[in-house]
Amino acid sequence: MSAAATVATALQAARRAGVDRLDARLLLGHALGRPPGWLLAHDDAALDAAQQARYAELLARRAAGEPVAYLLGSKEFFGLELAVGPEVLVPRPDTETLVEWALERLLPEASSRVLDLGTGSGAIALALARHRPRARVAAVDASPTALALAAANGRRLGLPVEWLHGDWFSPVAGRRFELVVSNPPYVAERDPHLAALVHEPRGALASGPDGLDALRAIVRAAPGHLEPGGWLLLEHGHDQAPAVAGLLAAGGFTEISSRRDLADHWRCTGGRHAG
Repeated sequence: MSAAATVATALQAARRAGVDRLDARLLLGHALGRPPGWLLAHDDAALDAAQQARYAELLARRAAGEPVAYLLGSKEFFGLELAVGPEVLVPRPDTETLVEWALERLLPEASSRVLDLGTGSGAIALALARHRPRARVAAVDASPTALALAAANGRRLGLPVEWLHGDWFSPVAGRRFELVVSNPPYVAERDPHLAALVHEPRGALASGPDGLDALRAIVRAAPGHLEPGGWLLLEHGHDQAPAVAGLLAAGGFTEISSRRDLADHWRCTGGRHAG
C-alpha cells in the first residue's frame, strides 16, 4: 500500500492478497479502531502510516491461514463476545446446537449441576450460565492456558462458573451432575482437513485414529458422574453420529438421539443415564 492509501485502496489490496472481502473489512476496521459499518460510508478516508502497517500485518497473517478471530482477539458465540487466542479453538456456530439442546434439558427455575468437559474458551459453560442463572456450572480443561482464558472471559462477563484444571472427569472425582456436555476433540489424527487448521491447538482437534478416543473416554466415565436420569450431550463429527450413538447404547444410556447443525449435518448426540 502507498503512503496515500485509503479505505477503498486498502480493501483492494486485500483482494490481491487473496483475503475474503468480509474478512478484510473486519481486519481493516480493527486496524482503524472503527466498526466495519463505518468503512462503508468512509471509503475515501486516509490511513496513516501506523494504520497501514498494522493492516498489512493482519492481511499477511490472514493470507497465511490464521483465523480472523485470533487476529481480532475475540469471537461472538451465542450472544457473548469471547476473548480467544491460539491456546483455544475458535468457537463455531455449529456448537450452538449443543448449547440449545442443553438449555432444553435445564429447567430455568432449577439449580441443576452442570459440567462442561474440555471448555476451551469457556463458550458452552458461559452460554449456559448466562441463560440458566440458577444452574451451578463447572468447566474442566486440561490446558492451564485455555482455562486461564476461559476464567478471564467469565470474570469480564460477570458469569459465575467453577473453572477446574485436569483431564475430563478427574477434577470432579466423587461428584455427580444432572447434565454433562462436551465438545471434545473428534477429528481423526490423519484427517487431511487438519492441514487447514494448523493455527488452532491440535490437541483440541485430533483424537486417535478414528477421532473417537476422547468420546469413548467420556462415555465410559460419564455414568459415574451423572445423577440417575441425568443427560450426557456430545458434539462430534458430521459422520460420527451412528458411532457415538453406539457408544452411548453400549454404556447403558437410554433415550439416545441426535441433532443437526446449521448445515443440516448430524452434529450432536446424547442420551440419558438410566441410573
